[in-house]
Amino acid sequence: MTLRFVGIDPNTGGEGSPTVWVEEESADLVLQGEEADELLKDLVGSNEWVAGHKAGIPPHERVIRIPARMVSILREACNAAERAAAEHRDVR
Repeated sequence: MTLRFVGIDPNTGGEGSPTVWVEEESADLVLQGEEADELLKDLVGSNEWVAGHKAGIPPHERVIRIPARMVSILREACNAAERAAAEHRDVR
């Protein structure tokens, strides 16, 4: 497994640092962020966002919050993930 570091919250103070990586082989985005507070988790978990999709947050998933100031970092990560996925497809 190889992680490509994309970026970290520019306002990080050495602790609690939202970070974004791309896992090279799967092209998955890997996010570290502040776990959502109970109010936000309740809002996310109480709605059926997609018809037929069970409401709630499964035990193996977490709702995290990534600061808006990191949008450009997420965009860069999405671009890197697309490139990694294309490279992976080309190798097959």
